[in-house]
Amino acid sequence: HYDVAIVGYGPVGACLANLLGLLDVTTLVLDREGPAYHLPRAVHFDDEVMRILQTVGVADEMAKCVHVNPGMRFVDADGSLLLDWPRPPEVSAQGWHPSYRFHQPDLERLLRTALSRFDCVDVAKRCDVGQIDHDGAGATLHYDHLDSGRQLTATAKYVVGCDGARSFVRDVIGSGLEDYGFHERWLVVDALLKRPKPELGDFSIQHCDAFRPATYVRGTGNRRRWEITVREDEDSDAVATPEGTWRLLERWLTPDEADLERTAVYTFHSMIAERWRKGRVLIAGDAAHQTPPFMGQGLCAGIRDAANLAWKLARCVHRGADDGLLDSYQSERHPHVREYVETALKLGRLINMDDPRQALQAGFPQPDGTAKMTSIAPRLGNGLAAGNRDHAGTLAPQFPLGDGRRLDDASGYQFVLLGDAQMLHAAGLTREAMASAGVHVLPADATSSGGDYLASLPAQAVMIRPDRYILGAARTEAELRALCTAVQDFT
Repeated sequence: HYDVAIVGYGPVGACLANLLGLLDVTTLVLDREGPAYHLPRAVHFDDEVMRILQTVGVADEMAKCVHVNPGMRFVDADGSLLLDWPRPPEVSAQGWHPSYRFHQPDLERLLRTALSRFDCVDVAKRCDVGQIDHDGAGATLHYDHLDSGRQLTATAKYVVGCDGARSFVRDVIGSGLEDYGFHERWLVVDALLKRPKPELGDFSIQHCDAFRPATYVRGTGNRRRWEITVREDEDSDAVATPEGTWRLLERWLTPDEADLERTAVYTFHSMIAERWRKGRVLIAGDAAHQTPPFMGQGLCAGIRDAANLAWKLARCVHRGADDGLLDSYQSERHPHVREYVETALKLGRLINMDDPRQALQAGFPQPDGTAKMTSIAPRLGNGLAAGNRDHAGTLAPQFPLGDGRRLDDASGYQFVLLGDAQMLHAAGLTREAMASAGVHVLPADATSSGGDYLASLPAQAVMIRPDRYILGAARTEAELRALCTAVQDFT
């Protein structure tokens, strides 16, 4: 018997298992496969995801394996710049660079290795879940161990399906899919350069060509990726052959310059599950949403799901929180994901337009003849909030403390109450008093950056959730008490 069973051991399932392990939640991870997939899949994540990996404890090692991404450019069929999306070279307010290129097997290796720290987490590979019976008290999972042929069962208070786009757990929930209308075949090519080819550049390039839209991505080391549209009259199998692939790559690359590591035709979708939870069964990652790749936010969205959900599950398991706390998971995450999906669709239309400059005029500002895009940072949807709610649902920064540590390293995966020392003292909110509610108290004078952040809100205190989003702020003692009462109500 476990507190939580996770179906699926990709990056989202592994990240969720690590976060639950940090919170001492007994967890079973079931996965149909054996070793992690050894070839590239996702290739981008952002500073918020790196911050979550910092919480898990693998960010410093991951930082050795990544390439900092300088940004993305959209060009027309002649190579002229249409839209510039630079990413600042400096570390962001999250404490990390805004954008990274990575090799997914590196991430999976680190997440799986990190799980060995936790006695409360068990991993069972080559286990195919075929049935989940659930009621108000919990769930029973029936699964086959594919190597031995044994039929096994396990029980859990909660089940989370991180089992991909064709999710079995989503079917158990009985959720339909909201279809946003994008379904296109693209050839994904991962190549290993045999020698340097600097003319390809470090920027990701979106080739806005109505006949053959394409994307170039500079990966880690000598890895380079192209995503190229497959036309309606073309056969997927023929396009994915070495001959068909090199024919499409010839404008950038020749066989004597690189080896093909992987070629595959994918149908990119834009869909969000209508229902992310039924009782004690939930879904996350690709099981809950699928987005076109034009913003590189597919994996990011799944990792954010894990960070949003893990602490809520732990509060239900350990502190007797009402299951209604879990209602905020979909209400917060669905609108957040939808904004990324809709922006990706907007960029996808630009890439496919006969006249992309016309699309720019309709959808993007265009000073000086070219357009620039800035990164979006959506607010969470309606969910948990208390005190002064002006900034509730926005992402809090991570600043250095006076002793040189980063905020998240000092606080761990729990609530942080950053406040004016005098107000905290007057309200009797000592570290000891709040620790029992799972709150790390940080007087603002412990870090000048924290004081500056409070002044920018403006507020005397702010409550930051374990997933680093703001629960609410306080400008008065009454609002401060409301914040603390809200956190205690989650127990």
